[in-house]
Amino acid sequence: MSHLKIKWTKSYICCTDDQRATVKSLGFKRLYEEKTVKNSPEIRGMVKKVMHLVTVLEDVQ
Repeated sequence: MSHLKIKWTKSYICCTDDQRATVKSLGFKRLYEEKTVKNSPEIRGMVKKVMHLVTVLEDVQ
């Protein structure tokens, strides 16, 4: 199964509560942190919801 490398690049200060919860549920605790997560439809939907806050770096296999 492939993985996604995601980096949290922008603050969520002016975002809604559900967007804040999505960033936290992706596993981020600090700004500019990078995470490698499984590439699943659920994770893709979460990334799409906060696309303005995160950057997808690469598709890791």
